[in-house]
Amino acid sequence: MDVIDQLYLRTDQVVFWGLLVVRVWALADCLTRKSAAFPAVDKLTKPAWTAILAVSVLFAVLVPVPSGPISLITAVVAAVYLADVRPAVREISGGR
Repeated sequence: MDVIDQLYLRTDQVVFWGLLVVRVWALADCLTRKSAAFPAVDKLTKPAWTAILAVSVLFAVLVPVPSGPISLITAVVAAVYLADVRPAVREISGGR
């Protein structure tokens, strides 16, 4: 392998592990939130978000191609949770 191939391989590995950490963070955060807070802020229920994020982590592990469509979709799901749902639920539950 030449230098460019090695660079692509390392970049893919960094992106894969970075996105996996984001997905796992979103799932762990969802598991620690109170169930009653989700409907209180007009979001999907906690079991729904937990299932969605768990499937997201599962697909990320089963299809370890960081630039593939499944990987990008599951990364967007985790980003939506972290950017939209988490702040709303966190505000309702007093910062925890």
